[in-house]
Amino acid sequence: MKAITPPNVDFYIAEFPLEIRERLHQVRETIKNAVPDAEEVMSYQMPAYRKNGMLVYFAGCKNHIGFYPTSSGIENFKKELASYKSTKGAVQFPLDQPMPLNLIRQIVLFRVAENEEKAERKKKAK
Repeated sequence: MKAITPPNVDFYIAEFPLEIRERLHQVRETIKNAVPDAEEVMSYQMPAYRKNGMLVYFAGCKNHIGFYPTSSGIENFKKELASYKSTKGAVQFPLDQPMPLNLIRQIVLFRVAENEEKAERKKKAK
């Protein structure tokens, strides 16, 4: 059976227990405050933000909040993310630790700059 994508981020967050909901709200607000003009969408069945292309995704899980800033976001902040479980394109922020909201903000702003640079290069290539 195919999983159903929630119609919007509010519905997505509402499905989680309170502790996870609070953390998802924190991540959402951090992203929205960092990039108020980013488009909020549902993609791959999770909240995502788009500005000149996809920026980041996040997801609630049983024991952590998943944050998906693409491989460049992980690579550029490898040192800062070293204490967290991560893969090439994702990092897990455990529920038993404070959310690193300032780090999330820095990664989001890095991704905005990266996307703007790509968009500018495309524009010059035309």
